[in-house]
Amino acid sequence: MPKIKTTKQISKRIRIKKSGKMDHETCGQDHFNSRENGNTKRNKRKKNQISKKGGLFDLAKKTIQ
Repeated sequence: MPKIKTTKQISKRIRIKKSGKMDHETCGQDHFNSRENGNTKRNKRKKNQISKKGGLFDLAKKTIQ
């Protein structure tokens, strides 16, 4: 049986930590950020964790490893 290829778009957007948790960047921070207030801009800089209950976690785990 052939090896399952890694989905590159997921592997570029998601990082797996040593603990097994997955991080991704907050969406909507490419441009038009000058109109945002300070709290929103600060929150957009942070990484978000992917919850283990969602389907994206299972999909990412399968395609990255």
